Amino acid sequence: MCGINGIISFSAAGSEKLGLISKMNGCLSSRGPDHDGFWTTNGLALGHRRLSIIDTSPSGNQPMVDSTDRFVIVFNGEFFNFKEHRQRLESDGYRFRSTTDTEVLLMLYSLEGPSCLSKVNGFFALAIFDKVENTLFLARDRFGIKPLLVYEDQDRLLFSSEMKSLIAGEIKKEIDRISLVNYLQLNYVPGLQTIFKNVCRLEPGSWLLVKPGDIKFRQKGRYYEMPSPDPPFFEGSFDEAANQLRGLLEDSVRLRLVSDVPLGAFLSGGIDSSVVVSLASKMVSKLNTFSIGFKDEPYYDETAYARMVAKHCGTEHTEFRLTTDDLFEQLHRVLDYLDEPFADSSALAVQILCNQTAKHVKVALSGDGADEMLGGYNKHRAELWFKSKPLTTQLLKLASPALSPFKGGRDNGLSNMIRKVHRFSEGASMSNLDRYWRWCGHASEKDVFQLIGFDEGYNDYSARKNEILKPLGDGSRMEQIFRMDMGMVLPGDMLVKVDLMSMANSLEVRVPFLDYRLVNHVMRLPHKYRIASNKGKLALREAFKNDLPSEIFERPKHGFEVPLLKWFRKELRSMIEDELLSDQFILDQGIFDLNSIRETRNRLFSDKPGDIGSRVWGLIVFQYWWKRFM
Repeated sequence: MCGINGIISFSAAGSEKLGLISKMNGCLSSRGPDHDGFWTTNGLALGHRRLSIIDTSPSGNQPMVDSTDRFVIVFNGEFFNFKEHRQRLESDGYRFRSTTDTEVLLMLYSLEGPSCLSKVNGFFALAIFDKVENTLFLARDRFGIKPLLVYEDQDRLLFSSEMKSLIAGEIKKEIDRISLVNYLQLNYVPGLQTIFKNVCRLEPGSWLLVKPGDIKFRQKGRYYEMPSPDPPFFEGSFDEAANQLRGLLEDSVRLRLVSDVPLGAFLSGGIDSSVVVSLASKMVSKLNTFSIGFKDEPYYDETAYARMVAKHCGTEHTEFRLTTDDLFEQLHRVLDYLDEPFADSSALAVQILCNQTAKHVKVALSGDGADEMLGGYNKHRAELWFKSKPLTTQLLKLASPALSPFKGGRDNGLSNMIRKVHRFSEGASMSNLDRYWRWCGHASEKDVFQLIGFDEGYNDYSARKNEILKPLGDGSRMEQIFRMDMGMVLPGDMLVKVDLMSMANSLEVRVPFLDYRLVNHVMRLPHKYRIASNKGKLALREAFKNDLPSEIFERPKHGFEVPLLKWFRKELRSMIEDELLSDQFILDQGIFDLNSIRETRNRLFSDKPGDIGSRVWGLIVFQYWWKRFM
C-alpha cells in the first residue's frame, strides 16, 4: 500500500514543471512513510511513497526498474496471488531480485502487456513506463478500491493517489458546478468526475496509455466488466449458491493474509466483519481484532456483539471506547486531511478506528463490499417492499401526511423510523431511477438547485446524472440496484472513506468480499438468494450460520450516526454562524444563495430541525475545503 504520482509533459512549458514531482510526493507522506522515491527522464517524472508490507527490504523500494532496464513501475496496492505466478515464471527460467509482488507484476506486464491484469487478484493503482515505446500505462483495480486521479491540460498530464498532490503540481482549480450539485445531494461526488473540471478518476477495471510529448496519443481499454444484472442467473440451488460463496470467501481471506508485517482485522460485531474474522481466525493463531464502542450513544454501540464474536473465535481483541468528545477531537483532523469535499460523517469513527488500530498492526481486514452486493442496506429492503408489496406501499404513503408534523431525525429509534417513512413516501412517488438517486442522497434536487441558484445548467446536469445511472437500466429489478451500488456507492463513498482514513494513518485495509471471483459469483445470483423483505445477505447467512453465535444473525443493523446536531448547536455553532455560513462569507464566496443559507441556519437552530444535520455537514465540509484550497 503506497501513494503514486506522475507528470507527463506535452510541451516545453510542461517539461519546466517536472521538478514539482518532489512537492507532489511530499503530500503523500502518510500513505508511504517508509520510503520516498523518484524517477525522471525526458518529458516524464514518476514519484512513489512506500508503505512496506511485502518484502520490507530496500529491494522493494519504488520506482522499480525491471531486469532488462526497459520498464519502470510505481504501484499502489497488493497483488495477492503473486506467489503462484512467481513460481510459474521461475519454472520458465526467469529470475527475481526481490520477493515483492511488484516485481512479479512488472515482469508479467513486460511479457504480456495490459492483458496481464486479468491475472491479478488484488487492489491497485499503477503506472508503468516503457522506455522503448515511450509510453506510460495507467491502470486501476476492478472495483476502484484504490484511487487514481488524472489531470490534463494542453501542456501536461498529471496523475496521483490524492487531489492534494495534484494541487501541489500546480493544476488549474476550477469548480465543476454539476459536481457541486451532485455533492450537495449525495455528500460525495459520484462517478468519474471530481470537484474540479479538469480532474477525473480513472474508471475501475480500465487502463489508459499515453505518450510524453504527444498530447493526441491515447489508447484506452477495459480488462474487467462486472457481470450483467440481466438473466440468465446462477442456475444452482440456494444451498449450492451459499456453499460456493463460502468457498470463494475462504480462499479470498487466505490470500489476503499474506503479509511480512503484523496483521489484524476490524470487528464491528455485524455479520460481514464477523464472517471475515471467523475465517481468518482459523488460519491465523491468535488473530488481532479491533472494534470501537460509543459510551454516549448506546443505541449505536455494538461492542457487546464484537466481544461475543471475539470470544467465540478466540481472537486477541482490543476495544476502543469512545465518547462524543473523542469523536469531536478528531473532527478537524479529518477535515484537514480531506482534499476534495467528502461528507460521510462516519469517516470520523473510521478515522479513530484506523488511528488506534495502526498502533498495533500495519494491515487490517474489513467487511466492506458485502452490503452493496448482498442487499444489506435499509434502502434495499425499502426498494424490495416497493416492488413486491404495493398495498403496504400505499398505506405508508397515506400515513406520511399524518407524520408530517414530526420531523424525523437520526438521534433515536422512533425519530429514525419517522424519517424512514417520510423518505419511503417521497421515493414511492418517483420513477425507478429518480427514487434510486434520491434514496442514495441527503437532499432533493429542488433544495440543492435553490441553494446554489442552479437553473441554466439543468440539461448538462441531467445528462451527467443519466450517464452515471446508466448501469441501473430501467431499475425495475433488484439485481440492477445491487449492480448500481457496486458501481456508484461503493467506489464513490464507502471505499473512499476507508482509503482516506486508513491512509491518513499509514494503515493498509484489505477487503476480502471484493475478490473478483466472489463478486462475479454473487452478482450472478438472483435477488431472492440475496434479500427478503425482512433481511438481506441471505446466502451469506446460510453459508456461515453454524460458524457464529445465532445472535449475530438475528440482531438489527444499526450502523452508526455521528451526533452532528448536538455539535452544530454547541461546539460548532460559532464556526457556523460567524464563519463558514456567515452572511459575509456567503456573499464574498458567490456560490450559494444567501436566503437559502439563512433558511438552513434558522431551521438548524430551531426546535424542529428534522433531518437537516447531514445536509449542514455537507455544507460545512465544502466550506472548510474551500477556505483551504480555493
